[in-house]
Amino acid sequence: MEHQFVTDLQNNQNIVHKVCTLYTNNKDAHNDLFQEITIQLWKAYPKFRGEAKFSTWMYRVALNTAITLYRKSKRTIRTQDYDSVIFKIKADEYDATEEEQLKLMYKAVKQLGDIDKALVFMYLEDKDYKEISETLGISEVNARVKMNRVKKKLRTILNP
Repeated sequence: MEHQFVTDLQNNQNIVHKVCTLYTNNKDAHNDLFQEITIQLWKAYPKFRGEAKFSTWMYRVALNTAITLYRKSKRTIRTQDYDSVIFKIKADEYDATEEEQLKLMYKAVKQLGDIDKALVFMYLEDKDYKEISETLGISEVNARVKMNRVKKKLRTILNP
């Protein structure tokens, strides 16, 4: 069982990294969340019945863990993020346009609610609405409606 879990985790670990990127602001927090999600996946693995794909089940556990920890962190005192203060020098020939656009998109997505974040994340992962609805525990129609509303919210945030 342990060998199968490790194999499944290694084959799908990018899912966990992407969830961590969505719900954290720095490398240390990312690593902490990755570790916590891995622990929760291991604890829940004996209950995995194989009714859904492993990746779908993994999304659900990872998102639930991230959302739970995110909500707990909102109750703590906010401090200045070191990475946002540190002075960075970039070479003139480096074009940071795409990187800046990604940062703006992540910043906009972080302003959304927990379910909306998860919805955007899975949509960007090219998951179909059926898999999104199964993972988030909502109807397929509801997932489509929510996605259209989230797109409008993001447009408003990115183009005020």
